Amino acid sequence: MGKRPKGIIVAIDGPAGVGKSTVGRLVAVRLNYSFISTGRMYRALAWKALNSGVDLENEAALMKTALGTRWEFKAAGGPEPQLCVDGRILGAEITDETVGKTSSAVSRFAAVRKFMCEMQRAVGAEGGVVMEGRDIGTNVFPDAEVKIYLDASPQARARRRAMQLKGRGLAVDRAKILDFIMKRDRQDSERKNNPLKKADDGHYLDSTDLGIKQVVEKIVRLVKDRVEGRG
Repeated sequence: MGKRPKGIIVAIDGPAGVGKSTVGRLVAVRLNYSFISTGRMYRALAWKALNSGVDLENEAALMKTALGTRWEFKAAGGPEPQLCVDGRILGAEITDETVGKTSSAVSRFAAVRKFMCEMQRAVGAEGGVVMEGRDIGTNVFPDAEVKIYLDASPQARARRRAMQLKGRGLAVDRAKILDFIMKRDRQDSERKNNPLKKADDGHYLDSTDLGIKQVVEKIVRLVKDRVEGRG
């Protein structure tokens, strides 16, 4: 593997609701790297499919939608570029719970995952990027220099998600949130195509009893050790 022109690739994988995006953005800021949340790409496809009336059980129809979409990443003055679909910048539209559940269904198809994988590789190929998702270290960038599997107990993740929703002024049912998280864990781990799992050479990091700053510090230290030849 040759040296990447912009730096190394930091791959952060882990289950739903573990805080990969929050942690990844903060790590990217510390490293002066870009940040890519691959989940937003699946959510964007799910959003378009829902709004276009596409049959979510039809892999060919979903692929036609993906291939017929103009995908762009535009600099936004921070570590994370804006995701644009057909010229439209997507933000709050793809944070909806229905879109999230739909993205899980969409992501199980092999052709969809292959399409997304190729796009993700193109975006991160030059390095200098923190990329988070479910299969970054095992499938998208198996040659990533630093691989993290970020985990936390389902109960901790449900609690964090409930606090997040409360912060938005939304009604919260923690039991339903926990049930969704556990079902999503099973679906992601048992998925036939690129299931969620820790890369053999990945670092396992349990954040159940850690604060965000502590998690960020641990990852930044792993990256610095790798860059300086100590890891």
